[in-house]
Amino acid sequence: MHVLIVGAGGFIGRHLAGRLVAEGLRITAAGRVPARLERLIPGVSALSCDLSRDSVEAWHGRLAGVDAVINCAGLFGDARGYPQVHASGPAALFDACRSVGVGRVVQVSALGAHAQAASAYHRSKAAADDHLAALDPTGRDMGWVVLRPSLVIGRGGRSSALFAALAALPVTPRLGQAGGLVQPIHIDDLVEVVFRLLHAPLPLAERLDVVGPEPMTTDALIACFRRWLGLPRAWGVTVPRMVLAAVARLGAGPVTREGMAMLAAGNTAPLAPLVAATGCRPAPLEQALARCPAGEADLRAARLAPVVPILRLMLALVWLAGGIVPLVLTSQAASAAWLARVGLVGMPAIAALWTGSLADIAIGVALLATVRGAALAGIGLMTVYTLILAGTVPELWADPFGALIKNAAVLGLSLAVHTLETRRG
Repeated sequence: MHVLIVGAGGFIGRHLAGRLVAEGLRITAAGRVPARLERLIPGVSALSCDLSRDSVEAWHGRLAGVDAVINCAGLFGDARGYPQVHASGPAALFDACRSVGVGRVVQVSALGAHAQAASAYHRSKAAADDHLAALDPTGRDMGWVVLRPSLVIGRGGRSSALFAALAALPVTPRLGQAGGLVQPIHIDDLVEVVFRLLHAPLPLAERLDVVGPEPMTTDALIACFRRWLGLPRAWGVTVPRMVLAAVARLGAGPVTREGMAMLAAGNTAPLAPLVAATGCRPAPLEQALARCPAGEADLRAARLAPVVPILRLMLALVWLAGGIVPLVLTSQAASAAWLARVGLVGMPAIAALWTGSLADIAIGVALLATVRGAALAGIGLMTVYTLILAGTVPELWADPFGALIKNAAVLGLSLAVHTLETRRG
């Protein structure tokens, strides 16, 4: 069987592609950067696609010889892209599948997706779901299934990273009344559901809510992750809903306004229809997590997650201060005296002062804007500063306030921030 996976570079897509390759299926991964997909998922071929722009005709050649299509593509938090990536883009893909005779289509949607949903995310997902269902209502010619998963848990998932980070805090936050129940399913069980549906006989025309067996509060979910990480019980502190709402409005944390609305609405569904349609009974979350025990790397990643933005902020402040203080707070006489010590006077000194200060400010701003490579640029500039001062004013090594030796700490912080950049090319 030849399966085309759209959005194969995402969390669900990567796990799904890996399982299908292991089962001996021929997999083509589709995404914006094919070379990246081939690096991420060994054993697949890759092609370029862009759901925000590709027409029905653009898909025709790509679908030649394809037996099944799985659409895992999705955005969260970028409402401007929802109409294209979630609705019109998948609709064009599904129309092309129908016209070229693809045997079956699996659409990975979201629990709660329907036309009257409160969130734009769910409404846009529902638009593609409804379009697919209308193409062949009986599923006799082109079998189709819309999967609506609840919270999907597993290594590499953002939800898992978030709840593991919350669980690893010395004092665990209790979201309490901030939201309703969730019904998490492990990624391995979701992949098993898809695998079975790829081999299910036609006709196939299903909308399935994909959930785990246990509805739970977010507090219980955090506690589950804490046990998985091997951590003892910790004190909990209730986070008021108004605090979470303020954080969401400011965009200062991982919780968005849309995410808050989804959390408040709850995210549960009956399990029986999924079991009846697929024969797959997802494991309780605690058991599912136990299949892949947490190691030191998992605990380290969970504890680092909330620290990374703080490290970046502190490093940015160092660079901004290094640029602003000489221009605004330091007297011209003091600046001139310092520059004279390294052999710069007159216009060259003024040019060096402004060039260095603006470079420092630029790196600080780039760090705040999370520009990739900003910390690495800072390492280079700090190394240049250190070499110049070490060669021209070596007595600074003995400065009682550590004027030069402190550069080593900044270099170490810069290296840590650069290393913790998780985006892959």
